Amino acid sequence: MEMGNSWEPKKPIMSILPLKALLSFLESGGLNLCQQFIWNNPAKLPGPAQWVNVERIRVKDAFTNIWWMSNSVTPKANNREVLSEYSDSMKKLLKSKKYNSGKRPSEHNIGETSFLSDNSGAIPSNVITAGNTSSTDIYQKYCQSKGITPHPARMPMKIPEFFIKFLTHPGDIVLDPFAGSNTTGFVAEQLNRRWISIEANNDYILGSVGRFYKNQGIN
Repeated sequence: MEMGNSWEPKKPIMSILPLKALLSFLESGGLNLCQQFIWNNPAKLPGPAQWVNVERIRVKDAFTNIWWMSNSVTPKANNREVLSEYSDSMKKLLKSKKYNSGKRPSEHNIGETSFLSDNSGAIPSNVITAGNTSSTDIYQKYCQSKGITPHPARMPMKIPEFFIKFLTHPGDIVLDPFAGSNTTGFVAEQLNRRWISIEANNDYILGSVGRFYKNQGIN
């Protein structure tokens, strides 16, 4: 579940309503908080405007929380499916097979062969950086061609892609109960998953059809 931050009306302090909502979901649903993720959006506009732009007493609020909850303490997950590309220094290390082993100030003891295995990538962190500034994709063009107002807060495809790869296998069903422009359904289909999307706004449903158009005369 992705939830943005909120601020108290006319006050330069953050609301704890999102945290209360999280606790309510966990308690009322009998759910476990498997892990908390951060979606860092470097393209997010400065806000709240009064405190950031006008009075300059706060910094830009550029992230939202993504909470992974499950009724099981061991839900299906595999971080091998979402490995990040190795850094240049790690690639060099794997090639040279040389590094300084031994005890670190953190008290971790790095063995002589601890970093010599090539696992095809690095384990990612729980911070996902992704902008949402695309304005010329097929979805936008479709909405313009049909006179449909596009969804104003579309999620970048990198977000559902990460979790679909991390938590599901091809052929699994992915459910999005608040589909919006149906980014999740589109990504699920690209990754060979079945999907169910639910959306109350009919215009958003009609516009989401454009995500699945390919080479059909829309410029």
